Amino acid sequence: MHTGILLLIFGFLTSSLAYENLALRKPAHQEYQYTGLDASLTEANNAVDGLKSDLSVWGGQCVISENNKQTATWWVNLTSILSIHHVTIYYRTGNAIWGLSNGFTLRFLGFSLYISNTTDKTQGTLCFKDSTYASNTIPPVVNVTCPTHGQYVIYYNERLPGFTYPSDYSTNAFNELCEVEVYGCPVPGFYGSTCSIPCPDVNCRYCHIETGICQGCKPGYQGHRCELACDYGFYGQNCALNCISTCDGCNNINGVCDSGCQSGWKGVDCSETCENRAYGKSCNSTCGHCLANSVCNHVNGVCSTGCDAGYQGDVCKEHCDMGKYGIGCSKTCGVCLNNETCYHINGTCLRGCAPGYKGIECTDVCDKGTFGFECNDTCGQCTDQNDCHHINGTCVTGCEAGYIGHLCKTACVHGTYGIDCNHTCGNCHNQDNCDHVNGTCLSGCNPGYIGDICKTRCNFGSYGLNCKKVCGHCLDEQTCDHTNGTCLNGCDPGYFGDLCITGK
Repeated sequence: MHTGILLLIFGFLTSSLAYENLALRKPAHQEYQYTGLDASLTEANNAVDGLKSDLSVWGGQCVISENNKQTATWWVNLTSILSIHHVTIYYRTGNAIWGLSNGFTLRFLGFSLYISNTTDKTQGTLCFKDSTYASNTIPPVVNVTCPTHGQYVIYYNERLPGFTYPSDYSTNAFNELCEVEVYGCPVPGFYGSTCSIPCPDVNCRYCHIETGICQGCKPGYQGHRCELACDYGFYGQNCALNCISTCDGCNNINGVCDSGCQSGWKGVDCSETCENRAYGKSCNSTCGHCLANSVCNHVNGVCSTGCDAGYQGDVCKEHCDMGKYGIGCSKTCGVCLNNETCYHINGTCLRGCAPGYKGIECTDVCDKGTFGFECNDTCGQCTDQNDCHHINGTCVTGCEAGYIGHLCKTACVHGTYGIDCNHTCGNCHNQDNCDHVNGTCLSGCNPGYIGDICKTRCNFGSYGLNCKKVCGHCLDEQTCDHTNGTCLNGCDPGYFGDLCITGK
């Protein structure tokens, strides 16, 4: 082997002794494998088998790609994201002297090296792009320092149509790698030449392998030194993932809804809505009195169909205002006892109606002729029964003949009768009381009086009980006393006695 090549390799080896070859025997892949030989002689894993003593196709230690291709891609999967310091590439030499006379130099020219967290090189870091080497200057072993982190180390070369390449570039693209060594720390979170110093920032996932400066936070953290948890509603690597919208925030690391769910949701991942007439935070609230027992909104408890009778408000948990009841609290209470409010659902007066009212809702006045509590009192002798006040029984337009008082239930006192008892009884027999309504003397008149009310004296020439007696021979035809028949002025000649009925 050429002396310069040996020196180059020796120099790289001394700097890599402190780091571990992370690519050794890890899974590898190439875009187009050469098919003209046994697969074991050309497969992608040959570049990470740790063997590089035979750099020809026949040694089975190199990757051989297909001829006549415009692109050539090979990558190794480190199986996890690790801290990388540098990559050493051993290209196929065919075990011949390297230089202008070696045709494989043309195939190596123009290559690129990427480190990525996926197999898509465009999502990773471009560590090296050859734009200066020529066939007489490119070494067979290239060391690329690239202190970064990644899971995939990707070798790429291209010879695309429509592009003009330097004259010493091969016509087609190849990835004929005999060994690719990726040196770095085998455990994340450490740095330094011995990979023994913990990254200084506690939430740092990947720090610079040489300086310890944080280059990537652990999932759930952000900030220059990874000192900040993800903003509310975000989690994961680079805080790039959105919490489930039904979470009340979420765990900044793994997105678990460990702070609970948004109102209206439940379950470990907050994917279930509240049920069984529950709503709100942790589904701890119960729906109000929604119309027809319908289910309320699981988030805010709103009854979209309205409230059942007796309730109001968005969530239908408020009783109707005092004095109102029914659907929409649109009805007005009747006249309940002691001015109490009615039952907010159906309007019932729970302790009954105030005097003068009846019915379940106490909205009906007492029937004609009744008044008072439960309409159990009967109106008195009002002039017009329609004028009896339904509450207190007062006869508004006055009493019928023979009665007095506000209720017109008191008969005229002894010796009076008629409207307002303003009339005096006549000369009833034996001073009996007359009828308090019309003044009629029920037992008849005293002697000397006739008529129903006994206020008319006997006619001229008569006297006594029922005026059935005829006056005697009174002087000058003067009438006798209408009561006892006495001739007040004496008798005619020839007659004597008080009644002047006795002759000489």
